[in-house]
Amino acid sequence: MRAEEIREMSDADIRTRIGEMEEERFRLKFRSATETLEDPLRLRTIRRDIARLKTIQRERELAASADATTTRRTSQRPRARR
Repeated sequence: MRAEEIREMSDADIRTRIGEMEEERFRLKFRSATETLEDPLRLRTIRRDIARLKTIQRERELAASADATTTRRTSQRPRARR
């Protein structure tokens, strides 16, 4: 999954996808402990995809909080200097 694809997703889609990927990662890790996996590199790709999803999710959270802070500061009256 590429970062451009993730950025096109909505916040709800990202949260859903993170949950699905974490569940798949858990199942693969569990299976790898009991048997050999057909594609052991799948664990790496899943882990990295989860990291990409969480990174973009955090970027959006920071952007939203920065917008709220900027709006709050702009609406306040500046203090008079003494």
